[in-house]
Amino acid sequence: MLLAASCIFYMYFVPVYILILGFTIGIDYCAGLLIANSSGRKRKTWLICSLVANIGVLAFFKYFNFLNTNLTSLLGLAHLQNPIPFLYILLPIGLSFHTFQAMSYTIEVYRGNQQPEKHFGIYALYVMFYPQLVAGPIERPQNILHQFHEEKFVDYDRITEGLKIMLWGFVKKLVVADRLALYVNAVYANAENHSGVTLIMATFFFIVQIYCDFSGYSDIAIGAAKVMGYNLMINFKRPFFSKNIQEVWLRWHISLTTWFRDYLYFPLGGSRRGVGIQVRNLLIVFAISGLWHGAGWTFIIWGLLNGVVLALEQVFSPVIKFTNRMLGFTKNFFRTVFTLSLFVLMGIFFRSRNLDQASYIFTSIIHLKPGRLFLGEPPISFVYYLLALLVLFGAEYIEEYHSSIKLVRNKNGVIRYAGYLAIIILLVVTGVFSGADFIYFQF
Repeated sequence: MLLAASCIFYMYFVPVYILILGFTIGIDYCAGLLIANSSGRKRKTWLICSLVANIGVLAFFKYFNFLNTNLTSLLGLAHLQNPIPFLYILLPIGLSFHTFQAMSYTIEVYRGNQQPEKHFGIYALYVMFYPQLVAGPIERPQNILHQFHEEKFVDYDRITEGLKIMLWGFVKKLVVADRLALYVNAVYANAENHSGVTLIMATFFFIVQIYCDFSGYSDIAIGAAKVMGYNLMINFKRPFFSKNIQEVWLRWHISLTTWFRDYLYFPLGGSRRGVGIQVRNLLIVFAISGLWHGAGWTFIIWGLLNGVVLALEQVFSPVIKFTNRMLGFTKNFFRTVFTLSLFVLMGIFFRSRNLDQASYIFTSIIHLKPGRLFLGEPPISFVYYLLALLVLFGAEYIEEYHSSIKLVRNKNGVIRYAGYLAIIILLVVTGVFSGADFIYFQF
C-alpha cells in the first residue's frame, strides 16, 4: 500500500517520469544482488554499472543544458557553432535526492555493510517512500530498509510526536519561509534597483527563508513517517547557532553532508594525508556539492566559497584558537554572529540568478548605501517579518540552550493544549497560503 501511495504521489507531477524511477530501481535492485553474489573485479563492475546508470540519468536531465551552454560559449570563442540542440524538458522532481539514496544502497552492499534486499517491492519502497522522496532526508539502507520489514502498530505517543514535528514544520514553512519570501523575491527580482542595506536585508531573509523552507519540509517528512511508524534521520540541527562554517555543515542538510563525507571525502583521503590534500578534498567535495544544488556557475562558486572558508578554518586553526582565548566569555556570541554573517554573504551566489547579479549585489553591499526597506509595502508587513524571525530564533534558542523548557511537549495538559492553540492561531493569522513551492523541489 505504501509503494502504491508513493507511486501515485510521484506521478502527480509528471506521470511518465515514473518510468525513469522504474529504470533506475530495476538496475540498482539487480546490481545489489549481483554484487553480493559475485567476487573479485566483477563486484566492482556491477557497482560501476549501477553508479553510471544513476549518474547518467541525473546528468542528462539536470546538467545537459548547462554543459551544452558552456560548450556553445567555448565554441563561440573559436567562431564555431554548436550543432547540439538544447533540450526543453522538465527536471524530474526530487531527482538528486532519490538518486543519491539509490547510490548509497549499492555502495553499502559493495562495502559489505548491507545485505542486498531480495524483496523487489521493499527495495522500490526504499527509493520511493513518499514522505522523503522529493526532498529527503537522503536515507541510508542500514537505517530504513529493515523498518519496512517490521510490523507496525498504532501507538498514540508516536503518532502525537509525529504530528508535533509536522506542526513545527508547517510553522517554519508558512509563517517564516513563505512570509520572508515576499520580501526576498521582490528585491532579487529587481536587484539592480536596490542598494546595499536593502540587499543585505533581503539576503539575510533569504538564508532564513531557505533554511525554514527546507528544514520545514524535512520536519514534515520526518513527522509524517513517524506517524506511520518509521524513523527518518534528523536533517537539520539549529545551524544558525554554529561557531564556524564547519559546524554549520554538521548541522545543515546533515543527510547530504554525511553522504559526501562518507562516499567522496573519505575515499579521496579525507584529512589523513596532510593539510594540502585535505584542502584539495574540501574544494572538490564542495564544488560538487554546489553543482548538486543547481546546474549553474553561481552554485559552483557558492560551493567553492564554502570549501575555501572550511580550508582556511583548518589552516588557521591556531590563530582562531588564540583569538577565542582573547575574546574570553564573549567568544561564542562573536563567533556565532561572524559565522552567520559569512554564511549569509556566501548565500548571495546561491540566490542570484547569474554572476552579474551576484557581482552587483556584492558591490552594493560593500558601498552600503541606505535603501528603501519597506519597498512600498504597508508597515504591518515588516511587523510580520520581525514576528517570523522572533518565533524562529526564539524557539531555536530555547531548544539549543534551554531544552528543559517545554511547550507542546509539556506534561501539564493545560500548557500543552495552550501551546497547540497558540501555534494554530499563529499559522492562521500570519501564515502565507499562496501555494508557494518548496525551494528544494527543484534540486
